[in-house]
Amino acid sequence: MENREHDTEEYDWSHTERKWEGRWDQFTGKAQQVWGNVTNDFSDVAKGKVKEYMGRLKEKTGETDEEIERKINEEEHEMAAR
Repeated sequence: MENREHDTEEYDWSHTERKWEGRWDQFTGKAQQVWGNVTNDFSDVAKGKVKEYMGRLKEKTGETDEEIERKINEEEHEMAAR
């Protein structure tokens, strides 16, 4: 019989935590969009969409906001150079 207790101590929980943070960001982003629609505030709707999209990326990749933003900026610079 294997001792699996050792495996759980070495598991990187930060990746899983970021996925849950991503789900939470999606939820709060959608709520911000609804609030923006209720108050007729387009900037709240736009900010909510960005937050929801970042949450989706965080959930899919398990990366931090900074890592995602860095990759987006790199892609943006590559596209601008073409």
